Amino acid sequence: MTEVAAAVLQRANGSFLLAQRPVGKLWAGYWEFPGGKVEFGETPGLALVRELREELGIEVETAYPWVTRVFTYPHATVRLNFFRVTAWSGELHPHEGQKFSWQQPFSLEQERGQVGGYVSVSPVLPANAPILRALELPSLYAISNVQELGEEEFMRRLKSSLDKGLGLLQLREKNLSHDELHDLALRVVVLAHSYGAKVLFNGDVTLAQELGADGVHLNGLQLAGLSERPAVEWCGASCHSIIELRRAEELGCDFALLSPVFPTRSHPGTQHLGWENFAAIAAGSSIPLYALGGLQLEDIETAWRHGAHGVALLRQAWPVTVPD
Repeated sequence: MTEVAAAVLQRANGSFLLAQRPVGKLWAGYWEFPGGKVEFGETPGLALVRELREELGIEVETAYPWVTRVFTYPHATVRLNFFRVTAWSGELHPHEGQKFSWQQPFSLEQERGQVGGYVSVSPVLPANAPILRALELPSLYAISNVQELGEEEFMRRLKSSLDKGLGLLQLREKNLSHDELHDLALRVVVLAHSYGAKVLFNGDVTLAQELGADGVHLNGLQLAGLSERPAVEWCGASCHSIIELRRAEELGCDFALLSPVFPTRSHPGTQHLGWENFAAIAAGSSIPLYALGGLQLEDIETAWRHGAHGVALLRQAWPVTVPD
């Protein structure tokens, strides 16, 4: 197993950097995330700092552990330890003669290169395909709260959140009848899709497929009982232990919730993880994780430092808004 540190350099607008492997290297011409092998005695974090200094001429200032992917190439099996790098000093310089291109999530397009002309970011190294998909996920995963707010008030707050950029929503309303949930789900999907936001239904694969939702969020029983991933575009799962997380990975889920980080009003007395245990479970996860339970939107950076992709919020996702 070859250990590799890989960097997802991200700018404030969400764009990320890809580099093209230069002539003379294996897979020359393919695009990848910058990084390199972890040397003896190094941690992946130290290797990341060294590699970005040597390859790109920059000094890492802020880097968060993210996901770890194992991939077998014909010549070797590599474990790619990905970090999201959000702050650095210095100007990018191709010390190895590689080309650079800043890309936006959702699609890889041709973008003007650093020396003029257009750079085509194809082909991309096969190990990086799941990473490109994961970068489509926003930092906030909102969970609906119609039971407490009422349908009309929830729809008003949903629109306000979508106006502010909400990109991912789980519709989870177990108290509603099938017909009530059907009607609400249709309203939510139509509104969210008009903003380009994704909607996942909690547990109901059939309803998600029928109404054109973007996917489904699996509960613990489904996670344990399913033999294959549901036929949906996006699939999330609720996990409370490393065993459940491994199961979500095996099933091919795109991401998971790991909870509860702290005590919650909805599950009083439930044993919580705390950030230390959350980080221990998150270390080595091959899929992005959202931290859930007793958190606020302001906890996102703390979540990042402990290996999370972002936070999932229920009540805190729907603050009081002033009508127009």
